[in-house]
Amino acid sequence: MKKALLLIIILVLITSLTSCFPGDKSIDDEPAGFLWGILHGWLAPLSLFLSIFKDNIRIYEVVNTGFWYDFGFYIAVISGFGGISLSRKKKDK
Repeated sequence: MKKALLLIIILVLITSLTSCFPGDKSIDDEPAGFLWGILHGWLAPLSLFLSIFKDNIRIYEVVNTGFWYDFGFYIAVISGFGGISLSRKKKDK
């Protein structure tokens, strides 16, 4: 029962995040900023996979605010892939 509930929660989260992919024209009114950069950085691996099948999905939002979008994107990619080692515990031998 717990596994089914967890699977449902994961599917709902993935489905709700699909509207936030870079390049899908969901934020035409204003360029993507810092928080969009963080979200797009977290979604980068999934965006890469989906960009194979859909032409309008990109890894990086072209219409952005510049430095702050880049900074958020970079922070999310690095932290999402385990690049921030300050919070890791050292293994005892």
